Amino acid sequence: MPAQQTTLLEELTAAARGCLALLVGDRRAPGYFDFSLRGLAGSFVAFLVATLFNAISPMVLGIEAPPGTMTRGLILVAVLFAAQIGFSALVLRQIGRLDGLVPYLVADNWATFFITIFSTLLMIAGIGDEFAIIALGILVIIVEINIARLIVTLPGLQIAMFLIAQLVGVTIALFLISLVWPPAAELLNAASSAGAAPAAQ
Repeated sequence: MPAQQTTLLEELTAAARGCLALLVGDRRAPGYFDFSLRGLAGSFVAFLVATLFNAISPMVLGIEAPPGTMTRGLILVAVLFAAQIGFSALVLRQIGRLDGLVPYLVADNWATFFITIFSTLLMIAGIGDEFAIIALGILVIIVEINIARLIVTLPGLQIAMFLIAQLVGVTIALFLISLVWPPAAELLNAASSAGAAPAAQ
């Protein structure tokens, strides 16, 4: 059982190490995360901070956007994230591993935090070419697979089921959203910032 961190800063530092461990496939990765309810709450705080940081960064950069774009983007993130959690819980329940939901959320929220901050900083630095996008996509896939493998401890076939279910959930959510709001640039930004890992979010 991971040791609980006493402060949010300690939790953030440990989670950063955990995410690096996930990236390289280190089996010690679970030991860096706090899977208690306090740890879950802390991971959601990190997720919200990353989402808000991503939402306001265009304004900081002076990028003009239609009124309501930020609010719309935040709503899209919330819908995609809910779909990701819902379909993840559905699969875990079907395979009798619902106990893995909280550890998954903790690790995934922190991974989303660091990946979103990193990708936003790349955008601010003007590094947003196709190579950077592909590299980030590969990074997300690796982290998501290792979360399912090392944090939730699923075997190969169940990992595939888990990730495919998330992809299906996010795809359905995007389709339903498109019926209400025509596809727009912020839709893609929301999908990536939600981490919606593995589909991207």
